Amino acid sequence: MDGLAVISEVKRRSPSKGDLKADLDPAELAGSYAAGGATCLSVLTDVDHFGGSPQDLQAARSAVGVPVIRKDFTVSAHDVLDARIMGADCVLLIAAALDNAELVDFHALAIEVGLDVLVETHDEAEVERALIADATMIGVNQRDLVTFEVDTDRAVRVASFLPADVVRVAESGVAGPEDAGVLHRAGYDAVLVGEALVRSGDPAAAVAAMRAA
Repeated sequence: MDGLAVISEVKRRSPSKGDLKADLDPAELAGSYAAGGATCLSVLTDVDHFGGSPQDLQAARSAVGVPVIRKDFTVSAHDVLDARIMGADCVLLIAAALDNAELVDFHALAIEVGLDVLVETHDEAEVERALIADATMIGVNQRDLVTFEVDTDRAVRVASFLPADVVRVAESGVAGPEDAGVLHRAGYDAVLVGEALVRSGDPAAAVAAMRAA
């Protein structure tokens, strides 16, 4: 697909912002995202921190034809397999939450069972760890997982450490087309956007505007 890909997130709440849209209809929102040109969906399935569920993923997946990432804290082989069972096309592995052996093993298991893998990183050292695990899709999250603070320059700084042959995804801190354009010019193939899209009055138009960036 030409231009910037947008991974649009089905997200009811966040630990830092509280409720975003607790009563959202995941199938309806997924349809709006797809209508706006979303390349992929990311669906929160964590109940305690994000108010999500496997049912949210299944509802979104059944409503659209684009791939769906299970976004959750994947910390065991069972979590990887659960993603496959619930119908996800891709699983998120957070480098900061896994040691080197876990990152390598879970990545290999996901590929073995037919899942794509988005490895989330926060700095150059974690990018190196992702590459050791043979990651082909690497995200750079601009939100600190401890303080929840967003550094909107982080992805631009780390961009030069990402090889040209991986799919490069910028996560968090993308408030609109201007931010998306900056990240695209820095070399990112895709942006993963949740809050800005969920809170927009017209998700389809919001996705389309970011795609045009």
